[in-house]
Amino acid sequence: CCHAAVMSYEAVSKTDPEMFRKWRMYGQPKVVVKTETEESLLKIAREARSLGLNASLVKDAGRTQIAPGSITVTGIGPGPEELVNQVTGHLKLF
Repeated sequence: CCHAAVMSYEAVSKTDPEMFRKWRMYGQPKVVVKTETEESLLKIAREARSLGLNASLVKDAGRTQIAPGSITVTGIGPGPEELVNQVTGHLKLF
């Protein structure tokens, strides 16, 4: 999750400085939710991007039990709460 948070932070700081500023001003909120499959992570990333949100995909290096190149985390945002919730609101907290 930390890799996704850093990737999202870096991406939005460059692509949407105003959103980045607001996110920092409001305490840099982060929420971790879960899903069960790599395909669902990809679907969530596609949905986020279709709404204009950042979606940062993290591929595992394969140093543990996860196969190299497996997508293990997707970072969404920072972005408007209502849009992020539209993409992730149905998921359970991790």
